[in-house]
Amino acid sequence: MKLIPRYLVNNRTMLVCNEAGLTTEYVKVYQRDLPVYKGISNTLEFQLKNADHKPMNLAGKTMKFNAYDENNRLVIQHDGVVLVANKGLFKIVITENDTLNLKQQYLKYNIYSVDTNNDTQLTYADEQSNASGTIYLSADAFPAPTATYSITTFSEAASEGVWYSESLTAEPAINGNEALHTAVVYTDSYVGDVVVQATLENQVTGTTEWADIATLNFTLSSIEPTPVNFNGVFTHLRFQTSADPADTITKILVRN
Repeated sequence: MKLIPRYLVNNRTMLVCNEAGLTTEYVKVYQRDLPVYKGISNTLEFQLKNADHKPMNLAGKTMKFNAYDENNRLVIQHDGVVLVANKGLFKIVITENDTLNLKQQYLKYNIYSVDTNNDTQLTYADEQSNASGTIYLSADAFPAPTATYSITTFSEAASEGVWYSESLTAEPAINGNEALHTAVVYTDSYVGDVVVQATLENQVTGTTEWADIATLNFTLSSIEPTPVNFNGVFTHLRFQTSADPADTITKILVRN
């Protein structure tokens, strides 16, 4: 039997806070991208030092952490938790919920302190006053479920006496021959049929040919969300209703 080791290492980064405004030699302190993983809480440790590389006391200071996505939108914001005040050690916990709606990407972050007088002091990535560090947000360790599509709008085909939803991708590139699709129809006094339709055509146009995949029948007694599962590698899906779905079909959720 082969023994494969795993390692538990503190993810610690040094910060510089040049309170005295001294000019010192250039020293890089955010030497690496910080790995953060979706699907689990991540603890990042930091140590705050002054321009002489001596630990700063965090007594009376609150450390603030901000992270920004690739579009420079603020997506994560936390206060630091002091670990050892006289050693300048504190941690930031990025929770599973913080990254739930973020895709795999590089994030920029900054950290600053707020004292009891509400004065702020920015910390630096190096002694050239670059304030931004980098986080690599990875989905590799805990891959998330496929996103759920929500359908809420339908258009009437007057000449046919039916209504159609917008089309949505069936994700053919990631689905194999046993591709499972699930839809759930939420109704409120809807009476009629809901037909799942699919196509193999790459582009959806006014002349696209659709095939019926499954049919659900609803009566006034149908009050619970109604699921339907079906298999197949399709390019696009849509839903057809035999009665006006306005105000009676609240939504259809689809997961490929």
